[in-house]
Amino acid sequence: MNRTLKLSSELLIMLAWREIAIRYKQSVMGFFWAILMPCLIVAAGLLVRGGMAHLSGTQLQKDSVAAIMVKSLPWAFIISSLRLSTNSLTANSNLVTRANCPRIVFPLSSVLSALFDFGIAAIALIIVLAVLSTPVTVHLLWVGPLMLLLVLLVSGMGIALATANLFFRDVKYIVEVLLTFSIFFTPVLYEADMLGKWRTWVLLNPFAPPLEGLYSAVVRGRMPDLVWIAYSAVVSLVVAGCAWLLFRRLEPSFADCI
Repeated sequence: MNRTLKLSSELLIMLAWREIAIRYKQSVMGFFWAILMPCLIVAAGLLVRGGMAHLSGTQLQKDSVAAIMVKSLPWAFIISSLRLSTNSLTANSNLVTRANCPRIVFPLSSVLSALFDFGIAAIALIIVLAVLSTPVTVHLLWVGPLMLLLVLLVSGMGIALATANLFFRDVKYIVEVLLTFSIFFTPVLYEADMLGKWRTWVLLNPFAPPLEGLYSAVVRGRMPDLVWIAYSAVVSLVVAGCAWLLFRRLEPSFADCI
């Protein structure tokens, strides 16, 4: 048992590092690619929020800029993780067909490599938040648990999508379409409170409560809404558990279908 766990953890780290090395090999911009996607999301958010402020005859507030930045980084992590993990099994077909290979490490290594990019971009975010004079409060301790919640949810969805994509290659195209439009149904460019009576419907998206929680803890210096965080935690555990059971049940057929 211990030997299997050790082998799986070593393979997980090796695969994640290989993905990172391939991504940045011979790249002119290098690690700046990790910041590019969050920057594009922030630019889109500033355009939307700036337009809304202009229509209402007000100015774009400093907190609004910070809110978009704080939520754009984890959103870029979510998008990258789901995109990479969906293709992780089919992209490693030569290893997946080996009998003693712990196959579940492939989608998990994709999440880990995306988390590496998040870590790089987070350094830039901390500098920007310091420039914006964002308050440092005890509620910043919520950042770790909220990110762990997002990692759990993304890992579960990544495992399920990678399994489905191995049997039905249409899945990766469906995922791309859903990821393109999902930002409109997730409070990244806006706050859930801005939607009034529609707030509840947006927060039913399990990604929404942790993102809103990060906004509350980092930008507003307040405790996240624990009821919605608990809801997201339950959904994340259910998704991760169901994904693991699905993976284990279908794993014996992987070599025949890949």
